[in-house]
Amino acid sequence: MLLFTPGPTPVPEFVRVAMSEPTIHHRTPEFEEIFATTRMLLKEVIQMPEVLLLASSGSGAMEACVTSLCQKKLLSINSGKFGERFGKIAKAFGIPNVEIKNEWDTPASVESVLEVLKQNPEIDAFCIQACESAGGLRHSYEEIAKAVKNHNPKIMVIVDSITAMGVEKLDVSCVDALIGGSQKAFMLPPGLSIIGLSQCAIEKIEERNVGFYFNLKTELKNQVKNTTAWTAPTTIIIGLCAFLQKAKEIGWDKIYQQTKARSLACNEAMQSIGLKIYPTKPALSITCVYDEESDTLRKILKNKFNVNIAGGQDNLKGKIFRINHMGLIDISEISWVVNAIELSLQELGRCEFKGTANQVFLKHYFKLIK
Repeated sequence: MLLFTPGPTPVPEFVRVAMSEPTIHHRTPEFEEIFATTRMLLKEVIQMPEVLLLASSGSGAMEACVTSLCQKKLLSINSGKFGERFGKIAKAFGIPNVEIKNEWDTPASVESVLEVLKQNPEIDAFCIQACESAGGLRHSYEEIAKAVKNHNPKIMVIVDSITAMGVEKLDVSCVDALIGGSQKAFMLPPGLSIIGLSQCAIEKIEERNVGFYFNLKTELKNQVKNTTAWTAPTTIIIGLCAFLQKAKEIGWDKIYQQTKARSLACNEAMQSIGLKIYPTKPALSITCVYDEESDTLRKILKNKFNVNIAGGQDNLKGKIFRINHMGLIDISEISWVVNAIELSLQELGRCEFKGTANQVFLKHYFKLIK
């Protein structure tokens, strides 16, 4: 079965081999050396002064960033299931929250954010997704973060890049907390979250000292010494270290180029067979297609062609399907997926299979990869 869901992504064999080694204790020089190497390699990727690893899904990192960096009022963007989550976290902790809500295919605008900030001078933290994976949407977080900092440099900018980290080179010049997750572009099992921190965020965390398990001050104190406050997910961190070493060997620029080429070429391929790309500004990590027969199509893909892709949630349940582009994906696998979708449409009586999608995909992919 080809797993092409936008998380969890497949775990490559070289990562599985690294994680299959005998378990080592997390309070040993051996693990501390691996942890130090992993932190160093992550800092190279995200280009931020500090990075923390938490034994949690990405939602744990989101909670930790909100509680640690917001004291007065939060402004959050809700253009999907995961943008909505920032507001739910604020509500759970009694943090006042202003939410800018858009349709799931619509990105946030600088103007709407600045308008809210002017009306709410007490806002001290801003949350946005780089990629809202619920609808495959890419926010122009860089432009918005810059506008927020120009308005008030003391506002903490928190960016959920769980489905963007490792997909493209991220601009962190105006970002205070950058959130990632193990089960996306890093091709690991779920259970590890990542937080890149700016110097301003580090200083605020040192002042705040909030929470117990998700206390970032406690984690920072320990992780700069290459250990963790609580029991570390040793096996996943060992796998992450292996993946980051392999990615450095391949070259992140090459990985970013291949990911972008796969994504843009796949979008073109889907449109060539009459399908509609759902978001008005698509993210590179996912091809998201609007289709009223998406659930039936996904069943055919899984049962007949051994391809597992994701559907929609909430109001988009049964109306979209999502194809993953995160991680190290062989061209033969994504080519199989593109062919299988056209064959599935033929099964539904909607087109005659001519190999059009794959022809278009390969044409655009190799044009972009040059």
